[in-house]
Amino acid sequence: MTNSDQICPLCDRPIPEGSGSLHHLIPKLKGGKGGPTVLLHNICHKEVHATLSEAELARSFNTVETLRAHPRLENFLNWVRKRPPGFQSKVPGKRRGR
Repeated sequence: MTNSDQICPLCDRPIPEGSGSLHHLIPKLKGGKGGPTVLLHNICHKEVHATLSEAELARSFNTVETLRAHPRLENFLNWVRKRPPGFQSKVPGKRRGR
């Protein structure tokens, strides 16, 4: 880890340079264009969007705290925290509603 590595606000692991993804806390399509964003690991960002719809993100999960509290994301974050910062894995396609 270098001093310039940022920390993912969801999993608390360092984000290696060039492997982060910008997440709009309120989706752009739901009025969040120009709104607050956070830098997440790619894998964390993909899991957020595999878990929640744009409407759910805009309505109820538009802060880091509410994202971390979602039961499925909480389970995922507990799992991914045990992986190295550069860990990559495929996130299956749409899994909402399971």
